[in-house]
Amino acid sequence: MYTKYFGLHEKPFTLSPSPRFMYLSKNHKEAFAHLLFGINNHYGFIELIGEVGTGKTTILRALLGQLQNENCSVALLINSCPTGIDLLRSINHEFGINATSIFSNELLTELNRFLLSENEAGRTVVLVIDEAQNLHPEVLEQVRLISNLETENDKLIQIVLSGQPELETLLGRTNLRQLNQRIAVRYRLDSISMSETYAYIRRRMEVAGGETGGVIFTNSAIKLVYLYTLGVPRMINILCDRALMIAYGKERRRIDYRIISRGIREILNISGKRVLFRVVVDLFWLVIVACLTGVVTSYWLAHHSTQQPHGSISSPPPGSAADSTVVTISNISTARLKKQIRTENRPGAHDR
Repeated sequence: MYTKYFGLHEKPFTLSPSPRFMYLSKNHKEAFAHLLFGINNHYGFIELIGEVGTGKTTILRALLGQLQNENCSVALLINSCPTGIDLLRSINHEFGINATSIFSNELLTELNRFLLSENEAGRTVVLVIDEAQNLHPEVLEQVRLISNLETENDKLIQIVLSGQPELETLLGRTNLRQLNQRIAVRYRLDSISMSETYAYIRRRMEVAGGETGGVIFTNSAIKLVYLYTLGVPRMINILCDRALMIAYGKERRRIDYRIISRGIREILNISGKRVLFRVVVDLFWLVIVACLTGVVTSYWLAHHSTQQPHGSISSPPPGSAADSTVVTISNISTARLKKQIRTENRPGAHDR
């Protein structure tokens, strides 16, 4: 609807996981590298964990696109399989081999024959299971049995398990410890930072319109986008798409904090004052969490420093809540946001 008005070839903030729009943040690059490393070195099992909307499926589709250009046979399962038989039939179907049998041993025999032929031809077979947190434990056990198809020197199939954090909880069960122990490569995909949110929005606008389509997102607008979405790509897409719709209706090409605020109100179906209140409350609790984390970290340092030899340095565990929370707080400055808003409200700075 608004693409022609803004001079865009297509909608820049669609929810479909298109690899063309993929923006590789630091975390996304590391996730992509981990997946390739595990597959190329035939580790057997690779795990990718990420919250809803962080870009797992987009990374997986980009990975499959690259592997298909190499000497690989790939398959992607995105639908939950209620039984082990359903899983085997789905896998065989994706690889284009016999999937009509109702007996697991016959399906496994067909799969093993296919894997051996691909191995002899020098091709790597990759199976990607998305939304793996929805699989039943008995189905995951069947996945483990599939990994037993191997030669004396190598794994015949590389299996990528991708899912939400619930997948970690599921694999932590005692009856799945054999599968959990076989996962050699793991990566947790986090949301993007504020600076990456700037680059993310610009990247998608450029892909959709060649340049920027004549649309300008002000600094305060992007900061508000980040405050609301916390850097989750799917939420950024939803909010920015709504903002473009609002700007189209108002015949404006400059997306400022007022348009973003209205977009948030429409998404949440709440008033403007409640949007501001919600942002302030979120910031308040972030500050409280940061302060409490700092107190706990100080106590931890003081307590453990007395137990360490002279000259050693104790630090919070890498990737701990203390580290991630402080980084998040440092990126959020309400004073800077207010200053930016005042600047945009000066005479001559309003939208025309």
